[in-house]
Amino acid sequence: MHHESKKLTIAVGLSGGVDSSVAAWLLKQQGHAVIGLTMQIWDGSLPLADEGRSGCYGPGEPRDIEAARALAARLDIPHHVVPLAPEYATEVLEYFREEYRAGRTPNPCVRCNRTMKFGLLLDRARAMGITFDKFATGHYARVDQEPVSGRWQLRRALDPAKDQTYFLSRLSQTQLSQVLFPLGGMTKPEVKAIAREIGWDDVADKPESQNFIESKDYGVLFSEREQTPGPIVDAAGKVLGQHRGIVHYTVGQRKGLGLGGTADPLYVIRLDACSNTVVVGTHSDLFSSRLTALDMNWVSLATAPQEPRRIQAKIRQQHKEAPATIQMGSTDGAVEALFDEPQMSITPGQVVAFYDNDLVLGSGIISA
Repeated sequence: MHHESKKLTIAVGLSGGVDSSVAAWLLKQQGHAVIGLTMQIWDGSLPLADEGRSGCYGPGEPRDIEAARALAARLDIPHHVVPLAPEYATEVLEYFREEYRAGRTPNPCVRCNRTMKFGLLLDRARAMGITFDKFATGHYARVDQEPVSGRWQLRRALDPAKDQTYFLSRLSQTQLSQVLFPLGGMTKPEVKAIAREIGWDDVADKPESQNFIESKDYGVLFSEREQTPGPIVDAAGKVLGQHRGIVHYTVGQRKGLGLGGTADPLYVIRLDACSNTVVVGTHSDLFSSRLTALDMNWVSLATAPQEPRRIQAKIRQQHKEAPATIQMGSTDGAVEALFDEPQMSITPGQVVAFYDNDLVLGSGIISA
């Protein structure tokens, strides 16, 4: 756990869930002045049904804001709602649409952390006259400072099942320099146990909140003309059927293709935005032993590694890191990763994070 020796004013991103609530309680126990901040990003512009769950974007937001406000009252700390709906629409939703239209599968949570939660939220709060020294969240991750270079380093959480460094791997040095992750050295059961000890059984029992759009049908984000049907073809280019717009598909998808009567089950192996084509293949066609990443963010390294380096690569949040060798690519700033074993569904547009044991070296956007 991170203990600050001197007493600080710390803003905590408060969602109303157990993680952010316990993070705020721990900081208060350490004697810091704590302020709760909650982002308001839902503007009602999308036809999403309220499914009664907590999520980071959707019609249930007023309920989540109310839960955060009630928790701040229990903690006896000030609470501020920070309005950022137009910024979210531009920075996250529009980015998401653009990527899908280009045949890529973006990660809205990674994008939201970098631009919104650890960026615009703090800027807007300070512009509202709220002053604080550091910003804390309930993320499971650790940050420390390399003593020689002074560079901020992002490390995996102690609880591997809850580690969220993949989602934080795009943060900058400036952002890491002002953040605290009080739960980084704890496990989820320990966090829930603290909530129960202090009489917050209702908070400990809350279901996990959902990331982004709950239904996972992103069609609601796109206009009719952005959902142009086109051919579904096999790797040889033979037309097997028709898709309902490439925005409805992602690499690795098997269900909902409407293709029957084939000897083997078929999966989406590629999306070609230029020709508005969905390419399908068998399970073995999903595997690849290399990837190229662009737009690198070398979190814990001062410069990109010039020599080939052994690392572990994570190609999505639910993916078990896989051993690989990285080296600088042919185009400026690109990185090639060669896996020891072929990996399934390497997806353009997704983030790949590179690790050296518990240290996050950096991350990039998969391009091929």
